[in-house]
Amino acid sequence: MNRLAHETSPYLLQHADNPVAWWPWSAEAFDEARRTNKPVLLSVGYSSCHWCHVMAHESFEDHPTADYLNEHFVSIKVDREERPDVDAVYMEAVQAATGQGGWPMTVFLTPDAEPFYFGTYFPPAPRHGMPSFRQVLEGVRSAWTDRRDEVAEVAGKITRDLSQREIDYGSTEAPGEEELSRALLGLTREYDPQRGGFGGAPKFPPSMALEFLLRHHARTGSEGALEMARDTCERMARGGIYDQLAGGFARYSVDREWTVPHFEKMLYDNALLCRVYAHLWRSTGSELARRVAVETADFIVRELRTNEGGFASALDADSDDGSGKHVEGAYYVWTPAQLTEVLGDDAELAAQYFGVTEDGTFEEGQSVLQLPQHEGVFDAAKIESVKGRLLDARSQRPAPGRDDKVVAAWNGLAIAALAETGAYFDRPDLVEAAVSAADLLVRLHLDEHAKLARTSKDGQVGANAGVLEDYADVAEGFLALASVTGEGVWLEFAGFLLDHVLAGFVDESGALYDTASDAEQLIRRPQDPTDNATPSGWTAAAGALLSYAAQTGAEPHRTAAERALGVVKALGPRVPRFIGWGLAVAEAYLDGPREVAVVGPSLTDEGTKALHRTALLGTAPGAVVAFGVAGSDELPLLADRPLVDGGPAAYVCRNFTCDAPTTDPERLSTALNR
Repeated sequence: MNRLAHETSPYLLQHADNPVAWWPWSAEAFDEARRTNKPVLLSVGYSSCHWCHVMAHESFEDHPTADYLNEHFVSIKVDREERPDVDAVYMEAVQAATGQGGWPMTVFLTPDAEPFYFGTYFPPAPRHGMPSFRQVLEGVRSAWTDRRDEVAEVAGKITRDLSQREIDYGSTEAPGEEELSRALLGLTREYDPQRGGFGGAPKFPPSMALEFLLRHHARTGSEGALEMARDTCERMARGGIYDQLAGGFARYSVDREWTVPHFEKMLYDNALLCRVYAHLWRSTGSELARRVAVETADFIVRELRTNEGGFASALDADSDDGSGKHVEGAYYVWTPAQLTEVLGDDAELAAQYFGVTEDGTFEEGQSVLQLPQHEGVFDAAKIESVKGRLLDARSQRPAPGRDDKVVAAWNGLAIAALAETGAYFDRPDLVEAAVSAADLLVRLHLDEHAKLARTSKDGQVGANAGVLEDYADVAEGFLALASVTGEGVWLEFAGFLLDHVLAGFVDESGALYDTASDAEQLIRRPQDPTDNATPSGWTAAAGALLSYAAQTGAEPHRTAAERALGVVKALGPRVPRFIGWGLAVAEAYLDGPREVAVVGPSLTDEGTKALHRTALLGTAPGAVVAFGVAGSDELPLLADRPLVDGGPAAYVCRNFTCDAPTTDPERLSTALNR
């Protein structure tokens, strides 16, 4: 019996009709393994994972394979996006044992959840030096049946090794100028000056490192930091990793040139990159940065918004190529013949403009649309016409599937991005979309004790508790909303979430764990301060705590942020690419962060709105903004901030020292962009 039909995870539901007798992760599954004296197959993936789909079609939909699994194993299927804690613990074991990891992740466990054999994708027949999945199953079954003592010894040793791993926390002191300068030097050494970004293929959008570079430039004036950020953003925006027709970024590029993406589109990537491009525009006035920020925000709202007002997790990489076969990238790629069919005489222009060639840049003569650098000048109206016709034609193709699961953390990132982008570019609709998502999280994901659920789908909240990144990223989104809207309720909700962080995720040394102290106990309590696809929960919490303390004067939150930043002092100079958000938070810490209070006779007063906009556009790292009517108690920073000569005024404070209030937006801009 397959037990996945009533789950809320789209990934688990994709496997609900498999002949494999899947269990969701549960105590009952391990009880069954003990009762039947069988090992556990743990299979971890996510709904937009290409190779997860491949292994499902090849093995989990194959009846002989399923029969063998059902006879000899208890099979558990986990959505890594719903249970990042389970994924993190066993991925750490896979990486320690094999030196690499990825999804699908395949781990064999004892009935006590102790791992003893690991892998990722296994093919249906041996190839490229890999055993077939059936060979792996037979080998594990043989070991379990004939060498049980050896299996138990291996499992016990692996579990002990994992439990004894300690993070090099360094100290409880935040990094200073020296550590951030060394981190910048480290990024410079890994920078790819010809193509932008860091390292070789595959190349991932370095969102968090880019935030650090922009903040470092704002604080120090480093032109090298700005150049790396600006050039990387331009290369990505011109590459195939960016959807040149409809906006939005794919997960990563398989090459160093950003040409061929892995086509899945994730909410978290697009939220982070939307914010990066908005901040790049704020720093430079770049028209390209403005366009990409707005197009990415529009993509998020248009393609990922759910009926309930939240944002779906992802769009698949694969889609129907028109013949009934699911193919990676089919929705997005073009041949010269397809351009001619849609555009007629304009096909040659489109091919030149978007870099579509006869040989193709992808597979089978197909090309991913790019924006190569051109010598000539193109007619803007003609290009817009071409884009519109291509987009209309593409919309007739079978669309990639969408993972409608609403993940709290990723929605928090989207709320921050949409709130700021809407404020910068006078798009109140984007701010409204951010507010709607925040409302959903409050209504559905928060319980009466302000504890946060990780996911929901179709208005039904999931059973899994929020992890540290959920609390931190949602607080970050609420703090951004408070600055943009002036509504104190968002600051209040951020405070509830961050109080849970202090109570349940921080130990006596100041280190943070990814799961709460009262969460389900796994073989190891996960704890990872390094960035992966998103900011780590650890550094995201440091950032939200620091901003909340600046808004409220809450000393426990400031102290917790400082202590959490000790790990950035230890890791920043050594692995700056993998702790970029921590470095960005450290920049805010070194700058104060600055506290800006804007008061006026009314929220609709034009002078008040001008000061508020100027405050939001300030580049001082991590600056917090409070905005309201003089005498209001909506936000703590507004207390005792009177009007000046009956008119609106802005107050800027930093490190317990305040400038004289100003009524002049230009003077305020100077104060926040030094």
